[in-house]
Amino acid sequence: MWEKILHVWKLKDVRNRILFVLGLLAIFRLTAHIPVPGINTENLRQLLNGNQFLGLLNIFSGGTMQNFSIVMMGVAPYITSSIIFQLLAMVVPRLEEMQKEGESGQQKINMYTRLATVPLAFLQAFGMIQLLRQSQFDIIGDVNVYRYITVMLTITAGTIFLMWIGEIISEKNIGNGISLLIFAGIISALPTAVQNAIVNYDPSQLYLYLMFVVLAIVTVIAVVIISEGQRKIPVSYAKQVRGTRSFGGHSSHLPLKINMAGVIPIIFAISVVLFPPMIAQFFVNGVGFMARASQAVVTLFNNQLFYGILYFLLVFGFTYFYTAVIFDPQKMAENLQRQGAFIPGIRPGKQTEEYLQKTMTKLLFSGALFLSLIAVLPLIMQAFTNSQALVIGGTSLLIVVSVAIETAKQVEAQIKMHEYDRV
Repeated sequence: MWEKILHVWKLKDVRNRILFVLGLLAIFRLTAHIPVPGINTENLRQLLNGNQFLGLLNIFSGGTMQNFSIVMMGVAPYITSSIIFQLLAMVVPRLEEMQKEGESGQQKINMYTRLATVPLAFLQAFGMIQLLRQSQFDIIGDVNVYRYITVMLTITAGTIFLMWIGEIISEKNIGNGISLLIFAGIISALPTAVQNAIVNYDPSQLYLYLMFVVLAIVTVIAVVIISEGQRKIPVSYAKQVRGTRSFGGHSSHLPLKINMAGVIPIIFAISVVLFPPMIAQFFVNGVGFMARASQAVVTLFNNQLFYGILYFLLVFGFTYFYTAVIFDPQKMAENLQRQGAFIPGIRPGKQTEEYLQKTMTKLLFSGALFLSLIAVLPLIMQAFTNSQALVIGGTSLLIVVSVAIETAKQVEAQIKMHEYDRV
């Protein structure tokens, strides 16, 4: 391992890319500690500790909410915008055509996603301020219209700033920028979590700590298995003769990963599962049917059984959905045929496409089921331990390990590119 690290450090281009990304992540953590003036952060921390959904939102925003920082919404609005346009691409013909246009079409969709992030961030900032004002804690106090709009614009600008940082990181090919921002936020909370565990250590609850360690090890192993697991489909290349020289005639394989979606389904699922109770909180203090319905929604989402089942189904469904977006068996079959390659026993063209789709569906069921079980495993453990830390810790580990594996692979790919250039 140390040899690989030294090798990476010797490659100037890769080293500069990594240092540049680390610099941007440091800027992100710096902005996470710049609070909006006039906020009672102590009362805000008490609210986050007592609310499961706001606590999870704080985790995925990188701990920016507990300081009411200028980037308190994190990249959540951008993720919401991405989900919306990926769903629209399945029902709107024009967007579907853009996806098929390749890089140029994807750039247009990315532009629309960025533009939609602005109003979504503005609305989410308004909703969050309203939610905090209606809480039992005095967090914001009385604000006039000018200060209200100023705070909303500041928070919106912070989200756009993080979106810009995330895209710059992605361009460096050292990992997905949005995922790395979430990764950095979770890692930054680790020292505080360890310190609190040591300070609040109770010898009578030693078994809880042991169960948490076991859960962490199981989660890490399981995520590595599903991230690295793949089905190698044999591929043969037709032999071609040109004059006195022959080309092709060799065999290779086509790797199909068990879980192509990576950590994205978890991020999507959390974004969706947080939305209904947050909206319902706005109307809980009202009167009539709306107040009763809102209270019913909040109570329903506080039910661990319902929350676990919904979380499981969302992760399972988003794994299928995102894989369908990034995996195109028709295009893959066309590329194989264009290269003079074929799968032994399968005719090129339509039959190859159907074979790839059928194989991927079988693999995806195992991957989606495994990923969903890993996601709800902390909730199962919480039923026996009554420890909220297990829920957050398990979900955080899932994201941290997946992002770490993805980033390591991209760094390794950069190293191989330099080796090829030397040859």
